[in-house]
Parts: sequence; structure tokens; C-alpha cells
Amino acid sequence: MRNEYPLTLNDLSYSIAEVILGERIKIMTNHFEIGLYTFAELTPDPRTGDLISPAQRLQQFIERVELADQVGLDVIGLGEHHRPDFVSSAPEVILAAAAARTRSIRLSSAVTVLSSDDPVRVFQRFAALDLISDGRAEIMAGRGSFIESFPLFGYDLQDYNELFVEKLELLLKIRANERVTWSGQHRPPLDDRGVYPRPLQEELPIWIAVGGTPQSAVRAGTLGLPLAVAIIGGMPEQFGPLVALYREAAAGAGHDPAKLPVSINSHGFIADDSQQARDYAYPYFEQVMNKIGRERGFPPMTRDHYDASCELRGANFIGTPDDVIEKILFQHEIFGHQRFLLMMGIGTMPHDKVMHAIELLGTKIAPAVRREIALRMK
Repeated sequence: MRNEYPLTLNDLSYSIAEVILGERIKIMTNHFEIGLYTFAELTPDPRTGDLISPAQRLQQFIERVELADQVGLDVIGLGEHHRPDFVSSAPEVILAAAAARTRSIRLSSAVTVLSSDDPVRVFQRFAALDLISDGRAEIMAGRGSFIESFPLFGYDLQDYNELFVEKLELLLKIRANERVTWSGQHRPPLDDRGVYPRPLQEELPIWIAVGGTPQSAVRAGTLGLPLAVAIIGGMPEQFGPLVALYREAAAGAGHDPAKLPVSINSHGFIADDSQQARDYAYPYFEQVMNKIGRERGFPPMTRDHYDASCELRGANFIGTPDDVIEKILFQHEIFGHQRFLLMMGIGTMPHDKVMHAIELLGTKIAPAVRREIALRMK
């Protein structure tokens, strides 16, 4: 099924004006969700050179989730990575620990690299998390932005797309059926096999995470699955056609777009002063983004590029609560989305700074954004 949807963003027929000014889809929800996601980085502090232990990093994560729950944030997402600079190769285990220390916050992967995993085990692990958390588990499935898991688990990168399509098909079949009969090319067949445990939620939420690929957005819409769009570069308007394409694909497949939520996931950092926020976060962003850039052949991020990304039409949410409120509402005019997840800093930022930023997100930003969006949706 390679090149199943051979499209690029340039092929789309939507202009930015049509996306922003066209008829708005009002999703059937009374609550705009705001939350966090992280990859649980383990990198030296660029200011001091200090490197905390993996145990410390995971303890910090649990404390941050506890605070996020206490200040009323809706979701925490934890990414799956298999590199020495991350400690989250098993997100479900870590999220289960967070479940025991929280009451309301939803617990999601961000993302589960489904292409290199077994859908049966993915479902079982998240079903167990759902039971432990009293029905708060979610799966955010994606192909992954890093490739280490493919050779680690014996998969060929040439099968990158086919693996995801086939395994997503099986995961959805398991979700819908307690006993499964299925066959494919990349996993042994199942002949009327039961998959247990079953989750507490009647239908375990499965989101599709995309980074800008139209084919992936079309697939999510065709299947009637919620869409999570990662915007970590460029201008948000560039992604408006992607969301419009997703909703058109959903409608074309017989799904009601008004029942399919969209999440925008971006990087950011919040402080009491705009310039203070930018200056403090810059070394951490520069360290991580330039390391990834060197691996992938991208040009280095300069301070000018970074500052531009912090402006209203940039990708990063870095500034005061008022700055972030304005930017979320600006993007809501473009996407009409129902969820916003913020990766609170990148790199191993000092714990106290991140905790203060989480408090600001929950106590200052979330209530203001929810009030305004509720008014818009009337």
C-alpha cells in the first residue's frame, strides 16, 4: 500500500483564506482541552553541564503530572523513544505510575510507534492502563519521527508505510472485537483469538498523530479517528489545509466531522515576563533542535529564527500567559480545534522552572482560553 495517497500540501485546493474565513465546523463539545506532552528528555543542562539520572528524570515527570492534574489540565502525553537522550521507551509503564498519583488527567502516549510494535501488545498494555486509571487511557498512534525502534525490533525501514497501515488496521479490529481473526504481511495471523484484558472505556480512544503529511491526514479522516497535528516549525496557517483535508476525507467516508476532534501539539515555555521566557528557554531549544538538525542535515537554528518562532504566527508558544492565550486563540481561528497540548520546554529544563510554567498553564491560560472558546462556539 505504498503511496496510498500520493499528495503533497501543494496539491491541496484550499487557500488559507478559505480555511480561516470559511464555514466553521462546530465540534460537539463544551470543553476545550488543554494539556502537556513530553518525551522525557535526558540531556545535559546547557547552562551548567549537569546531567540528572534517569530515576530523577522519571520522578520529575511524575511530579509534573501530579501538578498538571491539580491545576486542572486535561491531558498528559508521553512519547516513545529508544535513544540514550530519552527515558521513555515504555510510556505505558510510566503513565501507570502517574495514574496512581492522579485523579482526572487523561493519560496518553505521544506517540506510540505502532509501526515497530505488536498491535496486540499495544492494546493489552493500554487496556491495563485504562483499568488502572479508571478509564483515562488514550493511544496516540504514529509512525514516529525517529527510526531507532525499527532495527531494534527487527523491522525494515523500506516497509515504513505498509507497517503502519497494516498494524493500525489490526489495532482497530482488536478494539472493536474481543475475539479476532486477521491476517497480514508483517505479523503472524490470528484465528479467532481473544485479546485481553478489555479496557474500562467502551471504546479506547485512538488518535492519529501527523507531522504534516496529507496522506496521513486523509487516512485518519477516512477511518473516522481523531487527529493530532504536530506543529513545531513554520507558520500555523500552512497546516490549515491539512486539517481541512482531514475533515473533507472524514465527510467523504460517511463520518461526521463535527464528532471528530483535532489536537494541535506544539513546543513552548511560559514565564512571568516575555523576554525572560525567550531568553531562558533559548539554550535548551538550541541544544535539542540543533542536535536533531545535525542528524538530519537541517541548517542550525539561529537566535533570529528562534525569536521569529515565538511571535504570533510562529510555531513556538514561548512567553507570558497572555502571549500564549493570544496564540492559542489565534490558531483556533485557523483550525477550530478541540485540544491543545504543549511540550513544556525541550531538553532537560530545570524542574522548578517547568513546574512554574505548568502552574501558569493550568491556572491562568486554560481558564481564559476555555471561556473565550465557549463563547465562540455558542
